[in-house]
Amino acid sequence: MPLLKRLTEHDRPAVPFTLDGQVASGLLGDTLLTAVLTQAEHLRGSDFSAQPRAGFCLMGACQDCWVRLGDGRRVRACATLLEADAVVDREPGRQP
Repeated sequence: MPLLKRLTEHDRPAVPFTLDGQVASGLLGDTLLTAVLTQAEHLRGSDFSAQPRAGFCLMGACQDCWVRLGDGRRVRACATLLEADAVVDREPGRQP
């Protein structure tokens, strides 16, 4: 079940992307953080425990929202805008 649910603002154009190999959709102007959390229950696993994380500061300072793009770049989801046909892979974090 997604962590975030849109209550309003459904009139922006849809932007297709791939999340962990699955077809997903966000809205034009969404950050990767918003797009992922409207599709999934967490953003990534913690680097320390693999516990689910959803981002923390939401402004690019805390380093808690890293995701990997299809081209190999690692970016902060809170500070990166969703682009059409982006490939986003959530990092599982440290495995026990």
